Amino acid sequence: MPGSFELQLAKFAEKAGARADEAVGGVVVALHGKVDERSPVDTGRFRGNWQLGIGSLPGGVLERLDPDGGTVRAEVRAAVPEQASGLVYYIANNLPYTQMLENGWSKQAPSGIVGLTVVEFQSLVDQAVVKAQAAHP
Repeated sequence: MPGSFELQLAKFAEKAGARADEAVGGVVVALHGKVDERSPVDTGRFRGNWQLGIGSLPGGVLERLDPDGGTVRAEVRAAVPEQASGLVYYIANNLPYTQMLENGWSKQAPSGIVGLTVVEFQSLVDQAVVKAQAAHP
């Protein structure tokens, strides 16, 4: 049985079409942006390993440094399809020390990364919906 958020998205998609695509894409980009900005930076390897999967969980580790996160943020924005609603998205970091960072191992992120972002999820959804309604009155 779908959760209430899934039902809300389905109703929104029926009612608003383009607004739903814009809102879902906005949520994906915003969620990634939050985990990226919370990511501790030494060499930029951790930031460079955030990956977006659409329909399946991304695997593997990337040999990429992205100290400011700009490259990965641009990739995520470009990867979200125009018809974004109705798809399943994964934001993953497969480096072996990701769980340690999430559990407060870094002084730069003592409260974690993903867990804090999950707490903000509904707020990010609400903001994306408002932007989508403004863009598609």
